[in-house]
Amino acid sequence: MRRAPFPLMVFLFRLLSALPLSWLHGLGALAGRLAYLLSARYRRLLRQNLAQAGLEAPGRAPLAAAQAGRALFELPKLWLRPQTEVVARVVEVSGWELVEGAWAAGKGLLFLTPHLGCFEITAQYYAAHRPMTVLYRRPKRDALAPLIEQGRGANLKLAPADLSGVRSLIRALRQGEAVGMLPDQVPGSGEGVWVPFFGRPAYTMTLASRLADTGATVLLAYAERLPGARGYHLKLFPLLAPLEGDSSQKAAALNRALEDLIRQCPEQYLWGYNRYKRPRGAPPPPGEGR
Repeated sequence: MRRAPFPLMVFLFRLLSALPLSWLHGLGALAGRLAYLLSARYRRLLRQNLAQAGLEAPGRAPLAAAQAGRALFELPKLWLRPQTEVVARVVEVSGWELVEGAWAAGKGLLFLTPHLGCFEITAQYYAAHRPMTVLYRRPKRDALAPLIEQGRGANLKLAPADLSGVRSLIRALRQGEAVGMLPDQVPGSGEGVWVPFFGRPAYTMTLASRLADTGATVLLAYAERLPGARGYHLKLFPLLAPLEGDSSQKAAALNRALEDLIRQCPEQYLWGYNRYKRPRGAPPPPGEGR
């Protein structure tokens, strides 16, 4: 039997969800900057990842930490407020004609949304229009799962990160529906390949290219967090180069597309995420021994 969420955590999330977004972003920015100042490990990882990407600039690392804090503190409002209220915070959309084109062609839609901007709201915005299935990895903290799972509209379905979930994603695409996933999330052992990400080998999922093989329209998406808590600008882009070749070539092409997307808004990428980690049981990256 699934345990109920810890009452204090539920209370805290509900309290935060009632606060204005400007307050949440202010608190989040403060928390992010404090984490950057107080945690040498976090500070080192963030700086290393920015430097690896060639995007290190004066003051950018603390700005990125502040944005990471905003991303964390806005979650209660995105999960617990009514979907109509959440979707209304998307105040500008670019590239929606790409979605309408896929609808007109009767094709499925594969949304690839990296850890950039407010990646939580992109799926909710689409699901306010038509059904969408997202790949879902249950959080390590059991208490968070019910909070996450209840913060979805009827059109937003969760597919577990296992074989049954993959089948659900393929079925949805073949039925002309939409699927969303985080393509820069480190996959489990045996579910990825080592290919460059900003010039360094990163264990990269092969699932995205497998889903693209269904003939679905592939779109890159992210929601830029606008200054002053004015809301979000949802931006949609086509995949300019097709994912061709073997699994490694396809994964490498996807990473190149993600790099271009991240360069548009580097302060809002989650640089503190350990993108280069080696999952348990995965082979070592090229050039490293066992």
